[in-house]
Amino acid sequence: MRLTTKGRYAVTAMLDLALHGDQGPISLADISQRQAISLSYLEQLFARLRRARLVKSVRGPGGGYLLAAAPDTMSVARVIDAVDESVDATRCQGLSDCQQGHTCLTHHLWCELSEEIHGFLDGISLGDLVRRNEVRGIAERQRGNAGNKSSTDNTIVTSSP
Repeated sequence: MRLTTKGRYAVTAMLDLALHGDQGPISLADISQRQAISLSYLEQLFARLRRARLVKSVRGPGGGYLLAAAPDTMSVARVIDAVDESVDATRCQGLSDCQQGHTCLTHHLWCELSEEIHGFLDGISLGDLVRRNEVRGIAERQRGNAGNKSSTDNTIVTSSP
């Protein structure tokens, strides 16, 4: 059982947006830099997130993306669903053709597990994640790393111990 990269990256990018949304529109380039996600991949994800009305785009200088609703109203499951991702524990992707076109003995068990996982993720909002100390600590570190980038050569400047 695993969540694919598409779902993971979508949740990560939306959490980044929730963490930095008080600064106004956030560019995908900033999210890409902080989260080490390809800019072209983010563009694909945000097209889907925009169609699902989870984000709003702001054009022009200083433009970028904003959450379309408060972080407390946006569940992790909703983000995953928006990028056409499913958390599926079955081998047949829920099609019931696990065993040469027929349902296997454990198909219903794995379907129920998938439903439980979806329910768990539906009970966690981006706002819940923003309030977690470990998330805030990681975001602070990422802000610091972004501030250490040189604008002329794009190398990371670090201090010696």
